[in-house]
Amino acid sequence: MRDLGGLWSDLTDLVLPADCAGCAARQPGLRQGFCPRCAAELEALRPAPARPEPAPAGLPPCVALGPYAGPLREGLLAYKERGRHGLARPLGALLAEVVAAAVGGTGPVTLVPVPDTARAARARYGDHLDRLTRHAAARLRAAGWSVHVRHPLRAMPRPDSVALDSAGRAAAAEAAFRLRRSGSASAAGPVVLLDDILTTGATLSAVSRILHAAGMTPNAAAVLAATQKRRLR
Repeated sequence: MRDLGGLWSDLTDLVLPADCAGCAARQPGLRQGFCPRCAAELEALRPAPARPEPAPAGLPPCVALGPYAGPLREGLLAYKERGRHGLARPLGALLAEVVAAAVGGTGPVTLVPVPDTARAARARYGDHLDRLTRHAAARLRAAGWSVHVRHPLRAMPRPDSVALDSAGRAAAAEAAFRLRRSGSASAAGPVVLLDDILTTGATLSAVSRILHAAGMTPNAAAVLAATQKRRLR
């Protein structure tokens, strides 16, 4: 979806030198937080189907921008763990491309981001995926899409998935989400789950099963990165 007006032309940091989010090089003229080389690597990525092997039951078709490596990995880490909230705009624009590749056309589409736990949101000064979703939705709307964003789920306290193996992730995911009492199960057009990284697929499959039971079956999942041990087809 490169017809969105360019990912990098509308906002350029030319005031003060800063570390590139992709390679940590310190230089002026960053393009939305990335040096020209890293920005070019990100622009060269194209969304492609991705699926963990084995895939958990209920996992919808997944599309990822690229492997969890290089500037994409470092940019996500800078955004999520190092407080670089300004990266939500370029990363959200990239996520919009993944949504477009997952469903095609120009909408309508319903976006459902996987929610952060309250603890994670406090640590990150806000729900990191909600910020990405807002920018992705704005980018899609600017391109003529009819976009609806829904938050039908709330995240329950759960252990950090980084320390868990595949079985542990699956067990934690089963109890990780609940439908909101006031959550709407209505949707316009295809329903697309949004997440930042695809690893085992346990989280997305758990969310998909809950929504399916509520009458809001996801058609696809759009993620920015898939871990390298997951095969990008």
